[in-house]
Amino acid sequence: MNTQPIRTTWQLAILVLLSSLLAGCGINNIPTYDEQVKSAWSQVENQYQRRADLIPNLVETVKGFARQEQETLTAVVEARSKATSIQISAEDLNDPAKMRQFEQAQSQLTGALSRLMAVSERYPDLKSNQNFLALQSQLEGTENRIAVARRDFIASVQQYNTEIRTFPGRIWHSLMYSDMPIRENFEATTENAEQAPAVSFE
Repeated sequence: MNTQPIRTTWQLAILVLLSSLLAGCGINNIPTYDEQVKSAWSQVENQYQRRADLIPNLVETVKGFARQEQETLTAVVEARSKATSIQISAEDLNDPAKMRQFEQAQSQLTGALSRLMAVSERYPDLKSNQNFLALQSQLEGTENRIAVARRDFIASVQQYNTEIRTFPGRIWHSLMYSDMPIRENFEATTENAEQAPAVSFE
């Protein structure tokens, strides 16, 4: 009697059972959470890029009404240039210095934008301009999206870091994923950094 098909069936059944047990005990959590961190970071970058894309039109609109504010306009343009020149790849998420550099550049851009918005208070015609009002609304929305994207990224990093530091993730990390380090997270670089900057011109 040929027992080979029976043995193969049993081996396959055992393999399926082991796979189910391993999946159920969190063996895939670490790479899954790592991918979530990368995805959340992409959203952070998307929203910062959205903000950067709005700035040239905003600067041109303000310039049309307030040319004498050249110093403030130049500061915004230079801060935007610096912020967009710093790109963070998935590998850079593990580099504290690179993350700090990125955060500082974005913080400087936020500060420059705040000064530009304060300047607009001196120009009633600018404050009532339809193009300016539309840009203001888009910028407000973008700042809110940045805050949400940063919050989601922070939560993803926290979930990932917790997984590799606690049982059973710690075991799987040491056995299979030791090349995946603790992830860096955002730190507040300015006062009240957890809040979206106020961009109202009211």
